[in-house]
Amino acid sequence: MKRIPKARALLGLLAALMIAGCAHEIDWRSRVGQYTFDQAVTEFGPPDKQARLSDGELVAEWVRRYYNGGTATVGAGYYGSPGPAGVMAAGPVYYESTLRLTFSTNNVLSSWSKH
Repeated sequence: MKRIPKARALLGLLAALMIAGCAHEIDWRSRVGQYTFDQAVTEFGPPDKQARLSDGELVAEWVRRYYNGGTATVGAGYYGSPGPAGVMAAGPVYYESTLRLTFSTNNVLSSWSKH
């Protein structure tokens, strides 16, 4: 039986995860007029923020936070010339994306936006 190198197997796994992540992109336009607030809570959990407007519409926001654990780069010299060695580190980076869904008075999706 042929053995797959670990690095190659890891690259295959990462590619599969990226494809799966892209496949989960939601077509919100097709959900307008059909998708309910209860379905949103079932799919995403309770919203981070929500407010009932004076016209009876409900605006709800879900915030997703992404974390990049930081990086470190080690270098010594340049173009083959000896030089001082150094370490450059970048701290953690946080990203956010917000999904805002607006539901009509009967709790059916009327509009959406992503930021």
